[in-house]
Amino acid sequence: MYDLAVFWDWTGFAVRWLHVITAIAWIGSSFYFIALDLGLRKAPDLPPGAHGEEWQVHGGGFYHIRKFLVAPERMPEHLTWFKWESYATWLSGAALLMIVYWAGAELYLIDAQKADLAVWQGIAISAATLAVGWLVYDRLCKSGLAERPTLLMVLLFAMLVAMGWGLNQVFTGRAMMLHLGAFTATIMTANVFLIIIPNQKIVVADLKAGRAPDPKYGKIAKLRSTHNNYLTLPVIFLMLSNHYPLAFATEYNWIIAALVFLMGVTIRHFFNTMHAGGEKPWWTWGATLILFLCIMWLSTAPMYRPLEEAEAAPLTPYEQKFAEAPGFEAAHDVVMGRCSMCHAREPVWDGLHWAPKGVLLETAGDMARNARDIYLQAGVSHAMPPANVTWMEPEDRDAIVAWYRAATR
Repeated sequence: MYDLAVFWDWTGFAVRWLHVITAIAWIGSSFYFIALDLGLRKAPDLPPGAHGEEWQVHGGGFYHIRKFLVAPERMPEHLTWFKWESYATWLSGAALLMIVYWAGAELYLIDAQKADLAVWQGIAISAATLAVGWLVYDRLCKSGLAERPTLLMVLLFAMLVAMGWGLNQVFTGRAMMLHLGAFTATIMTANVFLIIIPNQKIVVADLKAGRAPDPKYGKIAKLRSTHNNYLTLPVIFLMLSNHYPLAFATEYNWIIAALVFLMGVTIRHFFNTMHAGGEKPWWTWGATLILFLCIMWLSTAPMYRPLEEAEAAPLTPYEQKFAEAPGFEAAHDVVMGRCSMCHAREPVWDGLHWAPKGVLLETAGDMARNARDIYLQAGVSHAMPPANVTWMEPEDRDAIVAWYRAATR
């Protein structure tokens, strides 16, 4: 039914809303505790086992906070755990991945020009990327490399670069970047769920039993928390990248993704040093700017296949039904007349150098591949053309709606 597209789009919007809200809560608390941890100061009246303290003011009141490296001498009556923000972010993100990239695999996940994959194969690779990637990362952390954190981070970076290149061989550029972000977020949440929280529970259990907690659990949790700290900013970039074709729809998109991880390191290093009260490493601003300029330069590489090559590209069975549906010719005329001047490999609309969001509508194949978006953006809603600058008439929108509904009956 045609209503399914509307329902599915709203479902995706609702889950995305939830994902953004929970991510704000998780990232906000993460940034707060990193800044708090680095800003702790020594004081003469600290109790035994306390590492430092900090006074803060917010909302008209003052807060006095102390940190114990292992644990206080006795278990406090009230203990607040920070974990559900992380879990809810990952679960809502996984649901969004399934809604957009698994259910829409033929549109957003699989690139038939790169690899001839069935939908189930694409989904299997998607799921395996997250699961196997975590297992490899976790094994590295539990090896002797835990005593060499810098080398461990270099190996993690190499792993991310290799994963980006590999995914780009089979998935769309958009899906490649999203999966790099999803894999990184999986590392972060699994660190909380499988390492940090269980270790903290062991410490709590020791306190309740009257035993002295083993400091090694805090050391392990600290390593994983440090990784989460440096991975946060790249995750945000990768999750936002699907709105910017200059990031995902270029020849060197996997290199762009790799440079984003390096920018995350330089930015976090500056703020971590600042929060710790050390001399600000202003060189990180220059390094970040150089990395960003490199990304901008890489994004100018050829973005799209030539028009004649696009014409010859075969349609999937799903796309073919839109190309053969009644009303296609009428809808095609509307799209060519009202949309293709912007959504072209070389847009003719003044001021545009690339098709908005990487959506191409020059050929019949382009139109069939983007049928659902055309229906939602220019048929059901009036989102396109922006401000109706090409004067799309009501009967034009009716033609698009009639074509899409005919194809999905």
